[in-house]
Amino acid sequence: MIRKHTKGEGIRNTIEYIVEVAMVLHMFVVGLEVDPNIFLEIHLPEAKVAYSAILTTFVMASFLTPFLDIPETSSVPFNLCLSVIISGTASPLLTRLITDLKIGKSDIGRFVVSAGIHTDLVATLLICIGFIVFDPLDGFHYRSVSTVVSMVSLVAVEVVVAAKVTPLIMNWVNRENPEGKPMKCSHLVLAVAYVVMICSFSPLCVNYNKILSSFLAGVFMPRDGRIAKMMIIQVNYFFNAIFYPLFFFWVGTEAQFKQFQAGKLHTWARIAFVFLIATLGKVIGAGLSGVMLGLHWQDSVATGLLLNIKGHFHVYLAIMATNVSHFVILFFIFLMMVQMNYTSISTSLALVFTTLLTVVYTPLVVSSIIKRARRHAPTQRMALQWLNPSSELRVLMCVRGTQHVGGAANLMAISRGPLDPGILVHLTDMVELTDRIAATLAHNQSMDAVTVTDPTVVEMREQITTGVNAYLDEDGQGITTHRMLALSTLSNMHQDVCILAEDLSISLIVLPFHKQQEPSGRLDLGHAGFRHVNRKILRHAPCSVGILVDRGLGVTALSRAAISLYAAVIFIGGKDDREALAFAGRVACHPGVKLTVIRFLLEAAGDSVSSIVTMARANTAEHQEEMKVDDECFADFYDRHVAGGHVAYMEKYLSNSGQAFSTLRSLEAQYGLFIVGRGGRVNSLLTVGMNDWEECPELGPIGDILSASDFSTTASVLVIQQHSLKGELDGLQEEFSIM
Repeated sequence: MIRKHTKGEGIRNTIEYIVEVAMVLHMFVVGLEVDPNIFLEIHLPEAKVAYSAILTTFVMASFLTPFLDIPETSSVPFNLCLSVIISGTASPLLTRLITDLKIGKSDIGRFVVSAGIHTDLVATLLICIGFIVFDPLDGFHYRSVSTVVSMVSLVAVEVVVAAKVTPLIMNWVNRENPEGKPMKCSHLVLAVAYVVMICSFSPLCVNYNKILSSFLAGVFMPRDGRIAKMMIIQVNYFFNAIFYPLFFFWVGTEAQFKQFQAGKLHTWARIAFVFLIATLGKVIGAGLSGVMLGLHWQDSVATGLLLNIKGHFHVYLAIMATNVSHFVILFFIFLMMVQMNYTSISTSLALVFTTLLTVVYTPLVVSSIIKRARRHAPTQRMALQWLNPSSELRVLMCVRGTQHVGGAANLMAISRGPLDPGILVHLTDMVELTDRIAATLAHNQSMDAVTVTDPTVVEMREQITTGVNAYLDEDGQGITTHRMLALSTLSNMHQDVCILAEDLSISLIVLPFHKQQEPSGRLDLGHAGFRHVNRKILRHAPCSVGILVDRGLGVTALSRAAISLYAAVIFIGGKDDREALAFAGRVACHPGVKLTVIRFLLEAAGDSVSSIVTMARANTAEHQEEMKVDDECFADFYDRHVAGGHVAYMEKYLSNSGQAFSTLRSLEAQYGLFIVGRGGRVNSLLTVGMNDWEECPELGPIGDILSASDFSTTASVLVIQQHSLKGELDGLQEEFSIM
């Protein structure tokens, strides 16, 4: 009987040793996948939310956990260590869950993953520091000053060697063993032996924790190269194939679930209170910081709930999880607490079950995010092509200064269409929120409404209003204008513009090009910040978007009595060209504009290989369906405007993109305004290859050619992108935006 007990204890000890070695390997790889340079990104919103969530959770746990009597004897160091653990986040598990639940590519998914990495790294580093100050193997007593100094010194030496010496060795091994060739055995042994030596340095010298030492070594080692990738792959394979079953077997042998005391109320009370402390701390911290940063409260609460993940899901989700580091650490610490008589077995198991509860609600949180994203995603085509003729056109006309007033006024005039119902223009000033302007903001009775009192901004807005009103006094029939303001930092201005467009049911957003025309006629280098704003609006807009390259439209004196502007619309095919054609239909109603429609048609004649390939590509089902829609749209436009002689029509039969380019160049100096689609063409051989040398991809291939510096200095260009439906009709895309 005694021999059986000894044999059982030996098996349990062997399994425990294997688990400990596996945790050393795993925590090394976890550290290897973390970039310590994220501390340089503390100015980002996700970092601020993460640190706020850590702080509030730590403070709440520090004050409230002593009242739960988790340790049998009162211990401030133990409560502090437990508070740090409660404040952490299992970022690898969070990343995998976010990815598997299909929100990894969304803005909130990327935000939560980034915040989780910040939280995880900070909490684990605090645990590393806590192990230096407190001795968990000696009742969490404070270490002596000499022990702390020696431990700090040797850990610092280990970190410096890992950060400075390791790249030299690993780079040499990587150079000697390039990708595609077998790894030399001697080099592999050398690399592994070196890593083991680094990870074992402080544990052997000053008895520092092996798991934490491996994590620190991994954090500061280079993560690029063949060796690092191989270690990550092999360790993850070992965990998936071998360690998970062994780990849960070890959990079963150590847990002693018969002593859980499920019949006692205080056992469940401890589970509930620890869970509430961890959850409320994260939600309050993330919620307050998120609201202060301008995030929606729903997004802030969801972020806090997701940052509360601390452990593994139940056994059935083990296949989809790639990391259980925090679960293992928590369970290991809780078991150690039992061995040291700090808690009862029932209390330790209650704390372990609490870690499981932090994962159970994750699918519900993600489901709520997706539902809100579907509600916010437009399910109506907010585009000119689908606009009811009896409805007025709603335009969000954006300007950045007085230099855009003339172009905006003339564009309003030519796009007004029939006087009844006319056009409703929300003239919006795009003002960058700087520190100087922020200091002059005056809050109204509602905290959401502010008044800009900066003299420069006020004067600019008054000049814009005066200029637009002067035009409307002369020829404003059928045009209704409202003044709006988009005051934001450049990184968030696209959100303000898109929210305005959605709230006002806008069909077309018109943005000024980021480059301005110089007195010589050429365009300057432009404003890089507003270029990124334009690109983001093109990506996230809830309606169609136009970018106006003003090279003379603003100084054109429009007249309704005589032809004062020659305009051309280039039609090749695709949804954006159809949107440009729909806009051109409104331009055709202006008596002072002579509009010409130039249609590029594909001509593939002859028996050459290129001609055969051209015909084969054009005969695909997708291309045939697109051509059918193009023909129907163009036929409707022809019957409305061309057949009556109001609009001129030209056809250009071309074989390739080279001829298309030459044809566009031949139109120089013939027109004062070009209206083109940005892209959206299916397999168009007339534009193939043009993307390779685009200077401004946001204008599309045709718009980029027409707005090039070596093209006409008197021809303005309006590039239009049709709204792409991303709502419930076509399904929510993975790269949805909700924040």
